[in-house]
Amino acid sequence: MSDKSLVNDLIEAGIHFGQRKSSWNPKMRQYIFGTRNQIHIIDIRETIKGLLRAKKFISRVVADGKDVCFVGTKRQARAAVEQYATDVGMPFVTERWLGGTLTNFRTIRERLKRLEELERIMESGDIDSYSKKMAAQLQREKKKISRNLEGIRHMHKLPGALVVIDVNREANALREARSLGIPTVCLIDTDGDPALADIPIPGNDDSMRSIDVLLRELCAAVTDGKNNRTAKAEGEDDAEGQAQQPKRRSSRSQYRASDSDAPERPGDDEAQQPAQAAAAESSTGASQ
Repeated sequence: MSDKSLVNDLIEAGIHFGQRKSSWNPKMRQYIFGTRNQIHIIDIRETIKGLLRAKKFISRVVADGKDVCFVGTKRQARAAVEQYATDVGMPFVTERWLGGTLTNFRTIRERLKRLEELERIMESGDIDSYSKKMAAQLQREKKKISRNLEGIRHMHKLPGALVVIDVNREANALREARSLGIPTVCLIDTDGDPALADIPIPGNDDSMRSIDVLLRELCAAVTDGKNNRTAKAEGEDDAEGQAQQPKRRSSRSQYRASDSDAPERPGDDEAQQPAQAAAAESSTGASQ
């Protein structure tokens, strides 16, 4: 997609409309173009700049073999985050962010193992052997774990980056990421704090259309990174195959080896006697 088309899509989605002037964060001053009807207008050039930086960064992270976790628990973002993250095979969080999702990742993995155990119990029919009260309790437990952790059940290691919609709502996720040194890419409205994000993308975080366009572009970068990851892996396999392949001997060395290994044939000594005699005569003449 061309830059001009991208700008048109962002403007049509209303990504340049910020919050009311009375609720702004002064730290967002550099990203604000002006004010209209007491509503801040975000500089679309800053939005494009942040989005292009984010796409380049995400593509590099995914190409290095790491995952990107998408976080958007607000009502306007849930559907788009789940759809786009699922399409590119990346983890996501659309329900409440559980404290310790990153900093206490081992416990989260244990809860996911418990989810797999409950699923096996229900799929095998063993749940019929429990009392009705216990069966209902197990079903509630499974539903709760699945609702909160379904999006990250295949995230077996910490992600290489976080994509966050609305820094004010996802402050806990951003604090955990910062404590672990995980880079963050954030869509920030005029009431947010850009210091919470490593790569801020100033824009309207309340518009479903602007969130949709942003996620579409970032997930396209994820796809590019996966393609580069595949190409890199194929190149490494080829290099490894060439390194393991035995070196071919030259035709001259093969000829020498065959000569030395060949058995002597009858008459070889007789054929070599004239040549040896000539060599002896020439050496005698040279000494005289």
